Amino acid sequence: MDFELTDRCRDFQERLTAFMDERVYPAEAVFEEQLRAAGDPHFEPPVMEELKDEARARGLWNLFHPDPQHGPGLKVAEYAPLAEIMGRSPIAAEACNCSAPDTGNMEVLTLFGTPQQQERWLRPLLDGEIRSAFAMTEPEVASSDATNVRLSIARDGDSYVLNGRKWWTSGAMRARCSIFIVMGKTDPDGPPHRQQSMVLVPRDTPGVTVLRNLPVFGYADQEGHAEVLFEDVRVPATNLIANEGDGFLISQARLGPGRIHHCMRAIGAAERALELMCRRAQERETFGAPVATRGNVQDWIAESRIEIEMARLLTMKTAWLMDTVGNKHARTEIAAIKVAAPNVALKVIDRAIQVHGGGGVSDDFPLASMYAHMRTLRLADGPDEVHKMTIARRELRAHAPAE
Repeated sequence: MDFELTDRCRDFQERLTAFMDERVYPAEAVFEEQLRAAGDPHFEPPVMEELKDEARARGLWNLFHPDPQHGPGLKVAEYAPLAEIMGRSPIAAEACNCSAPDTGNMEVLTLFGTPQQQERWLRPLLDGEIRSAFAMTEPEVASSDATNVRLSIARDGDSYVLNGRKWWTSGAMRARCSIFIVMGKTDPDGPPHRQQSMVLVPRDTPGVTVLRNLPVFGYADQEGHAEVLFEDVRVPATNLIANEGDGFLISQARLGPGRIHHCMRAIGAAERALELMCRRAQERETFGAPVATRGNVQDWIAESRIEIEMARLLTMKTAWLMDTVGNKHARTEIAAIKVAAPNVALKVIDRAIQVHGGGGVSDDFPLASMYAHMRTLRLADGPDEVHKMTIARRELRAHAPAE
């Protein structure tokens, strides 16, 4: 394994770090103030458009996309360190057009979309003109098993008709959200992994009702996590992505690279939390000495560094495998990092909160919000338990009796 960064990756690291220091971190407070002043948690703060323009000018746009026609064409192991840098700020990924769920949706359209679908939806997503949402999870079933989805996608002449309910449809609350990728069942009686399909549903299609936003630990995320009702929603049959029955396959192709993005951003969040913890520990005194001199605090700092390095190495190994042998042969590692990285980040953020005292659970520091968002990552793209089951099954198969 070779984790040496390429010259191209180092160049992007330097430019992205400069962008973060010069523009992104100073804009965080402005972003929050513009959101508060608008009185709408899903408002589009003008400062974000300024950041996007600057990112484009600096060549830091669509960094995630492996196709050189749409981005710099970075390998997974080249993009991973950049995702970590962006993970240090809640607004950096969107500024560089690298935020979920758009990244996964753009990859789906790149891999499986028809030329017409790509022209209608992929191009404006790549240009940052619109946003998108991914509608897979449902309130009535345990959606950690994707074969459970119940939303009906029925063929009717030259159309498909959708009926069902989704929730945790991230991105759906944004005014610029123009398109949903919706997963449902086209063949309820088929083989379990061939019952599902995916279709493109414009947000303004009659019968699509965004019912409500779902807060996360009391936070109303800007992109929103919506509950959406589909009632006799009719779309052209040409809006089908790939073929009927390909929905499960597409979902797996979509989620693999996305897990690398999530995990490296989680490591970036952990690094920032560790930095905040160290600064706070040195600034505050208790009983006549800096908090940083306390043995338990030093243990927290040391343990955080060890755990971050372990998580980063496992994630970089996974990225290397994805580049060299492909996602299918990196399934165990992809599942492992999805468990490891969010849990490490949560530990580090929790320690940082403790060192900050009462301020740590307030909105005066970013730690409480970071914790809330990171805790959801243990559920997003599959809960820890499903990934552990995947790992365990592969281990058991490797040591099964010969008969």
